[in-house]
Amino acid sequence: MRTIGTVSMGVRCPIIREGDDIARITADAVIEAWKDAAIIPHNKDVVAVTESVVARAQGNYATVDQIAKDVREKTGGNTVGIAFPILSRNRFSILLKAMARGCKKIVLLLSYPSDEVGNHLVDWDKVDAAGVNPYSDLLTLEKFREKFGNTVHPFTGVDYIDFYSEIIKSEGCEVEMLFGNNVRVLKDYTDAVITCDIHTRARSKRLLKEAGVKIVLGMDDILNAPVDGSGCNEKYGLLGSNKATEERVKLFPRDCANVAERISKLLSDASGKRIEAMVYGDGAFKDPVGKIWELADPVVSPGYTRGLEGTPNELKLKYLADNDFADLNGDALKRAIEDKIRAKTSESLVGNMVSEGTTPRQLTDLIGSLCDLTSGSGDKGTPIVYIQGYFDNYTNE
Repeated sequence: MRTIGTVSMGVRCPIIREGDDIARITADAVIEAWKDAAIIPHNKDVVAVTESVVARAQGNYATVDQIAKDVREKTGGNTVGIAFPILSRNRFSILLKAMARGCKKIVLLLSYPSDEVGNHLVDWDKVDAAGVNPYSDLLTLEKFREKFGNTVHPFTGVDYIDFYSEIIKSEGCEVEMLFGNNVRVLKDYTDAVITCDIHTRARSKRLLKEAGVKIVLGMDDILNAPVDGSGCNEKYGLLGSNKATEERVKLFPRDCANVAERISKLLSDASGKRIEAMVYGDGAFKDPVGKIWELADPVVSPGYTRGLEGTPNELKLKYLADNDFADLNGDALKRAIEDKIRAKTSESLVGNMVSEGTTPRQLTDLIGSLCDLTSGSGDKGTPIVYIQGYFDNYTNE
């Protein structure tokens, strides 16, 4: 019996620059890793490369001025509502700077007690103690400060209310701040709204339109086409972007399915095995201590090969051991479970108790989360991840 199951390995590669052939560099790094670590490639091994270096190689950048121009042209540039941004110096602050540069006044609606991905503006206990209902109560800045005082983020030490307010004012733009979770309130302040939530943006757009707001945009509607020679993302716009410099943003990469297919072909040709590939961004998991949900990108994987489509089709071994085969032990138990696994079909587990507790998530979300945890976000220098055994089960020798 083989003793090692799934293995996830970070792979180092050169620092990626604009114009680099990211597929070739990824493939060459993996081939070198095969040699260096004596790795024998197998069918259904997975190679993943982080979206950050793909976007850098593509040169998919935009300046604050280019974003500001798009905002101005699409909203009219007068009073614009900005709804539900996440609290992030890296992700949103530079986008807010661009929006402010493109408007005369911003009405900024912050959700509370936390943003969409779990960054707390104020602690739930304080909300309860103040007798405030965040689902119905709209607070002005004065009322919010009266109830909660200065609120500093426990991890970053930043008062995001002051931080965002100063960003807007530094661009010569007027600011009015509101706190609430009903996006429709902005109809009383402006006829143009950019809703900045990520995973709930479709609902927010629908509610704003139903409320009669004339111009309704999401961040996916800004920079979804080039502006003055900028990069863009046709599907996601500003979603998934990160601060590159004080005046420049790196956008989410484009054409990622083709990048994955090319990596797969290069490595499959080199190995004689079918190697799957994907581009990955944020993992989809929540920190139980900080309460922050990691997924600030619009998707975990913007591009992958066809072999990574679908969801797991797995049996729950502990259920089998405790129920179907509770009277068996040792080799007899092992053989019974192996026979059960071999007999499963793609349909047999739907609604079946024997699969209860297995994760009904997309394979690309699960594998992308594994990759994000493997590569980290700091100085590990491993933007490529190589995974073996992910699709194996208890029967594989």
